[in-house]
Amino acid sequence: MRRRTVTAGNLEEILQATAPATAQPPEQQAPPAAPAPARAQDSGLRTEFEFELPRGYVDEAGTVHRHGVMRLATARDELRPQIDLRVKENPAYLSVVLLSQVITRLGTISDVHAGVVERMYATDVAFLQDFYRRVNSEGHTRAAVTCPHCEGGFEVDLSGGRLGES
Repeated sequence: MRRRTVTAGNLEEILQATAPATAQPPEQQAPPAAPAPARAQDSGLRTEFEFELPRGYVDEAGTVHRHGVMRLATARDELRPQIDLRVKENPAYLSVVLLSQVITRLGTISDVHAGVVERMYATDVAFLQDFYRRVNSEGHTRAAVTCPHCEGGFEVDLSGGRLGES
């Protein structure tokens, strides 16, 4: 197996070069796939998860953004930060880069980049790190909790509204 050094500048070039070839002679091309029935599209696989930040991101105009959407991570999402120079200089930056790739919307902000995640409160980043782990490892957004008063156990959906809200 041949090893190759990958830098942030040539990642796209390498991914395109190693992608499976799609151009085939017409006689070898597979017939177009029939459209899937409507039921098959509802396979039950959730790829996007809504969340609500504990504190909220405050943008330059002073608007607080609490509600957001995170998508499932791909292998590419997990590999790309490994070649990011900011991550190489400071491994703790990995979560900032990773979160910025999988958060698709935060309030009215649709371009969530590393700068946005950098300016979030630490409690919100910790919440998002736990939310990412739950969604991508466990496949759900529920957390088992224990009441500090009666010590009874129950589940809380982390993607739900704030405490006491419907």
